[in-house]
Amino acid sequence: MSKRISVVFGWAVILAAWSPSFAAEPSKTIRVLYDNYVFDQACGSDWGFACLISGTEKTILFDTGAKGDLLLANFEKMKQRPADVELVVISHNHGDHTGGLLPFLAKNSQVGVYLPAATPESFVKDAKAHATSVSVVTKPVEICKGVFVVGPLGDKIIEQALVVDTPKGLVIITGCSHPGVVAIAKEAKERLGREIFMVLGGTHLLNHSDEDLQRVVDELKGLGVQKVGATHCSGDKAIAKMKEAFGDGFVRMGVGRVIQVGE
Repeated sequence: MSKRISVVFGWAVILAAWSPSFAAEPSKTIRVLYDNYVFDQACGSDWGFACLISGTEKTILFDTGAKGDLLLANFEKMKQRPADVELVVISHNHGDHTGGLLPFLAKNSQVGVYLPAATPESFVKDAKAHATSVSVVTKPVEICKGVFVVGPLGDKIIEQALVVDTPKGLVIITGCSHPGVVAIAKEAKERLGREIFMVLGGTHLLNHSDEDLQRVVDELKGLGVQKVGATHCSGDKAIAKMKEAFGDGFVRMGVGRVIQVGE
């Protein structure tokens, strides 16, 4: 059996194992806790990204922004509790995504942390000293029912994405999309064999040409992506392009934003 067939078979077994009963599942809620774009003026903004995912089997913090004090202040502003978080996933090893991790762990150490491949050993050691468990992700993994870390992806900058399976399709959450937002979306769709409902987070399209932006839009649409919420490192031009291209399927982002993917 080829390596490729073995991988596909392995994921088929995983998917069969959790056999989701979508009708009984609550809606999934994504709260943007850290972003350089602003949705709710009550929240503080800064360069970086973090969001909180609830309604899944476990409550998950994806990325931690750059500054722990601001991350924790936005938890409070959005009436969320760090103590409720059960898992933390870091997309990649840049300070605007990892800076808030240790201050967060000082508030809640009873979590499992998933770090990307190629994380510096010193950072892994620090995380292990403060968290219940720390895993360095070297292959795609289901971290709780219907929620996957897909990665490692990329070459120079190793990145992983969080993928939530919902009744409407996959919701893909990205930190910066250094390997390319299209490449991440393709990988998630191929790995999980499900249609993509939404892609949100950083898309790393700052300073890209109009031709590049059009190609990205066309390829996302070609993958069947229904909704896009581009933010953080996407750039104003790319966000405007996606808003024009996706119309009602464009989801405005920014710190303080609450997104619900319905039952």
